[in-house]
Amino acid sequence: MSENQDTPTDTRAQEATATAAAAPEAPAEPTPEERIAALEAEAAALKDKWLRAEAEMQNLRARTQREVQEARAFATQKFAREVVEAAENLRRGLDVLPPKAEGEAEAITKMREGFEGVERSFLGILERNGVRKDDPTGKAFDPEMHQAMAEQPAPEGVAPGTVTACWTPAWTLNGRLIKPAMVVVAGNAGG
Repeated sequence: MSENQDTPTDTRAQEATATAAAAPEAPAEPTPEERIAALEAEAAALKDKWLRAEAEMQNLRARTQREVQEARAFATQKFAREVVEAAENLRRGLDVLPPKAEGEAEAITKMREGFEGVERSFLGILERNGVRKDDPTGKAFDPEMHQAMAEQPAPEGVAPGTVTACWTPAWTLNGRLIKPAMVVVAGNAGG
């Protein structure tokens, strides 16, 4: 029996040796310098990711702030366009009044002065709220701000492409066009 007892033990020892030989070798423990270099590389990569994320957040904040400011500045654009119509109608009403004449009725004079005062007040309110009126008569035609309604031969001394008459002024809200000026433009003298 002692031979039988020795045999299984020898077999077990041989199997353990074969298994150990077949198993891949365990990686060698990195040196402290290698570990430090690996940790520094990882720290640099994490710092780079953090800086990029921080820059992206800063850009997002700035973009959002710009969008909010723009939304506030132009939130009333539709309302302003409609109010501009009322201002133009007030001007049209004033324009149809007869010109001031010597000896006209006091009621007409007071009515004209009253309407002119209302118009001044109305335009002042619009300007304080970012709505501006621009009469381009005598300025160069600008297709971004003006809508040419007619072209006529340039009068003497007026360069072609100049606005000679303005039917309605241009209106802007905080610098953005809300209604173009309807204008007459000087063309070439030859027609």
